[in-house]
Amino acid sequence: MNARTVTVSDEYVARLEHGADWREEIEEFCARKDIESAWFSAMGAVQDAELWYYDQADQAYQSVTFDEPLEVATCVGNVALLDGEPFAHTHAVLSRRSGQSLAGHLDSATVFAGELYLRAFEEPLDRDRDDVTDLDLWL
Repeated sequence: MNARTVTVSDEYVARLEHGADWREEIEEFCARKDIESAWFSAMGAVQDAELWYYDQADQAYQSVTFDEPLEVATCVGNVALLDGEPFAHTHAVLSRRSGQSLAGHLDSATVFAGELYLRAFEEPLDRDRDDVTDLDLWL
């Protein structure tokens, strides 16, 4: 297990801007605040979404796009540096009007309304390609 102690440097609550990209909003916020590592949770609604599923056998992401309004029942993730820039590793459970749930790695989504809680850490976290999984994981 790759583990380390982290120290909380700041905590934020923020509203994501209507019409913005959900994940990019988090990354841009972190870039503005010079946050190199964090843990976050969020909720709200999106106008559309692209979810990714990682096929472990093929070691490739499979994309599924939903062009419909969806509730963000929960969204969790972390921020670490990838190629020197903040990258938000974002997972979400989305729900349709019927109550059916959709879940996966949230690559992109257009914000209808969103509320974010973010806990920033003093210690930076970096991501780099892992040979076993072919994923960008914490060093």
